[in-house]
Amino acid sequence: MLTRAPTSEINRVLRAAMRSRVESFVSKALDRNAILAMIVGVLVTVMVQSSSITTSLLVPLAGAGILTLPRAFPITIGANIGTTVTALLAALAATGVNAQAGITIALVHLLFNISGTLLIYPVKQVRRLPLIAAQRLADVAVESRQWALVYVAVLFYGVPGIFAVLNAILG
Repeated sequence: MLTRAPTSEINRVLRAAMRSRVESFVSKALDRNAILAMIVGVLVTVMVQSSSITTSLLVPLAGAGILTLPRAFPITIGANIGTTVTALLAALAATGVNAQAGITIALVHLLFNISGTLLIYPVKQVRRLPLIAAQRLADVAVESRQWALVYVAVLFYGVPGIFAVLNAILG
């Protein structure tokens, strides 16, 4: 009698196989130019349909010293653009009265990320700002996990809370 592997085990094996293929693909493209690295980020994200997975693939490479922050940055930008492609494909599959609204929002998302890339990446001094901020935040997180948690709490709860209060007062 044949037994079937649990679904979670199959998913784990498939993810591991995909992860090793994607890591190999990314590693080969890292030594090329930034535009190619962005394209890799887009393609990997479209293949796995998640910028989080693409970014998660970069973390062990950086942790092992194989990948530097400036080399990972264009791939991350490409992953953000790739996420918008996934959303656009989903919007194109929609039918009915609200299909146009979905496509419009997906196009706004795509154009916003492309515009941001065109504004930030070409200017070296501007491109360095997110890298410097990320490095400083990483240094803080390594020194003190508590400060890292405070940062996350303030950024994800405090700042939106302030805007919610201002909206209630002014709106």
